[in-house]
Amino acid sequence: MPDIRALLLDVEGTTTPLDFVTRVLFPDARAHVRDFLGRRAGETPVQADLALLRSEHEADARGGQSPPPWPDGPGQARLEGAVAYVHWLMDRDRKSTGLKSLQGKVWEEGYRAGRLRGQVYADVPRAFARWRAHGRDVAIFSSGSVLAQKLIFSRSDAGDLSPWIRAYFDTTTGPKRESESYRKIAAALGLDPAAVLFLSDVAAELDAAREATMATALCVREGPTPPASHPVIRSFDEAGLEPPA
Repeated sequence: MPDIRALLLDVEGTTTPLDFVTRVLFPDARAHVRDFLGRRAGETPVQADLALLRSEHEADARGGQSPPPWPDGPGQARLEGAVAYVHWLMDRDRKSTGLKSLQGKVWEEGYRAGRLRGQVYADVPRAFARWRAHGRDVAIFSSGSVLAQKLIFSRSDAGDLSPWIRAYFDTTTGPKRESESYRKIAAALGLDPAAVLFLSDVAAELDAAREATMATALCVREGPTPPASHPVIRSFDEAGLEPPA
């Protein structure tokens, strides 16, 4: 693919082991969100997250989803309501912008305290270096917040990988299963979508990127190869990229 000018990468299951997200990050956010909100709920960025979550809670209630109660007014009851709703969203793996933003802030404390360290597959650092040496940009697109993405790569078990990454995108750009999100990302990178290769472990995301005319490949890190309508790789070493023409 000599015409590819940028790599757009999913995180969970693509650059980073799924177990790190499900068994480390998510439990950490669940365990620490109550204490975090108790100390920092009055800060403007956290209040913005809570406002997004409260709006989503109201929409869930109107839609008959039966979320846990979230009382109005200040005090412990309101705090517990927010915590219960955060846990409720996490149980449903909701790709909520407010939730993901709040989780990123909780994890930021965890990284700084030393209880968290990002994980990447062994081929990721050398692939980043190889792609950039060939003049290609590297960008990330994840349902996790931009802050959460930056923390994984800047504080990873392979060192600080952030110098290799040009841009980060999250659900504030748009849903990962809608083609318009990929058009926006290509525009932000200053590229035609066809000059971008998107790597993900989720076929529905790849379908959306392909609809936007991006090149695609399904990244299968573990287990048998599923039926796929996209090229399949098991390592970034198999991405099939030659130096640009």
